[in-house]
Amino acid sequence: MPSLDTNVLVRWLVQDDLRQVSQVAALFDASVERADELFVPITVLLETEWVLRSRYAMAPDAVARALDGVLSAPQLEVMNVDAAERALWMFKQDGAPDFADCLHLSLAQERDRLPWLTFEARASRLPGAGRMPRS
Repeated sequence: MPSLDTNVLVRWLVQDDLRQVSQVAALFDASVERADELFVPITVLLETEWVLRSRYAMAPDAVARALDGVLSAPQLEVMNVDAAERALWMFKQDGAPDFADCLHLSLAQERDRLPWLTFEARASRLPGAGRMPRS
């Protein structure tokens, strides 16, 4: 099973380079024909969110829709998919911290390693998170 890099997912999501988009489409089609999923490391999902937000200036709701597309694509197997889905759900809530913080907390929850401690005020309000004590 091949694994994908961030730039492959980004091409598929934003479709801004027609030559590369057609290559990605061919790869995805071949994956479906072979009934062989393409692997997405959790770090690639995290970097994809960052690229969409920072490089493409996508609004949080547009980023969330793009990540939904990745998580629901039948030809993709996302590493730690349950944690990624929980993180995306948290990220979609009003006043949520950035996706990275949601994913960090979700991965900590998956391993039952709570509370997840942070100095970030918004992130510390998530269930399972805690604010670092002030000295």
